[in-house]
Amino acid sequence: MNVQIFIPCFIDQLYPNIAFNMVKVLEKAGCTVYYNTNQTCCGQPAFNAGFWGEAKDVCKKFINDFSGADYVVAPSASCVGFVRNYYGKLFENSAQQQQVKSLSERTFEFSDFLVNVLKVEDLGAEFVGKATYHDSCAALRECNLKEEPRKLLRNVKGLELIEMNDVETCCGFGGTFAVKFDAISIAMADQKIDNATNTGAEYLISTDMSCLMHVDGCIQHQQKNLKVIHLADILASGW
Repeated sequence: MNVQIFIPCFIDQLYPNIAFNMVKVLEKAGCTVYYNTNQTCCGQPAFNAGFWGEAKDVCKKFINDFSGADYVVAPSASCVGFVRNYYGKLFENSAQQQQVKSLSERTFEFSDFLVNVLKVEDLGAEFVGKATYHDSCAALRECNLKEEPRKLLRNVKGLELIEMNDVETCCGFGGTFAVKFDAISIAMADQKIDNATNTGAEYLISTDMSCLMHVDGCIQHQQKNLKVIHLADILASGW
């Protein structure tokens, strides 16, 4: 199985270890992994800010960078959701329309690819601790992912997974929402932290590091004893 990986901007710049762990897991699952060093952004930040023309230029580069790939896999439901759900609108009735359709069908979030394409749920991972899981809005509502990451986590030896209250509620990040409406954004993160800590969990896990980055900032401000960790880091542990 040939896979090209797409590494989102913030993971490339701030959390590169997540990318390395995703590669580690994909290779253990039997994939041949490729990384196109010319890749940049998927175009979502510009699109969300209303700069559709500029976003389209970035998206054209993304389409070209990943043309011909068997599959494109990313450790971010946010980026994958944007490619799947909004590229078609940007390139409607254009020469790239069929290319975009093909790309959206070949692009997968990490847990989605493992469970629904590779049919793998147990990677032999071991991570001792008590954790709760956060459903990112992008994973839940744009990629229709709910059980996939949980199936993978339930097979991690030593990990106790506990569901929190209001698990499907937004953490408050929402990209530029956190900047434009910072007070509301922080209040939403604080609520998520309360729900997570009420489970007695030591770790908060998600598919999206953008959510975890936002929540972690509020955790540090509150000086709470809760650690955030990406799904790929859990699945790459213990082997």
